[in-house]
Amino acid sequence: MLFAVRMAVSLPPDMDPEAKDSVVAAEREYAQKLQHAGEWLHLWRCVGQYSNLSIFDVTDNDRLNEILWGLPLFAFMDITVTPLARHPSAVR
Repeated sequence: MLFAVRMAVSLPPDMDPEAKDSVVAAEREYAQKLQHAGEWLHLWRCVGQYSNLSIFDVTDNDRLNEILWGLPLFAFMDITVTPLARHPSAVR
């Protein structure tokens, strides 16, 4: 199943710099693991914002929920999920 997921991050301005660096590094590692596994198909930065638009290809809603809750930055995110379906006019 394909999903478009918008993730906007809001870290506390007074967050300890070492804690921030640690959670951001863990987030990068987690995201890259899922990309290599083929579940996180696309990861696009939203220009001028600390947010991204991502495309996931997962087995079901429960798997996407598991992935999102596992994000190290999850507690600092506002997430919007949109299920996707193939458009009949799409050439690909």
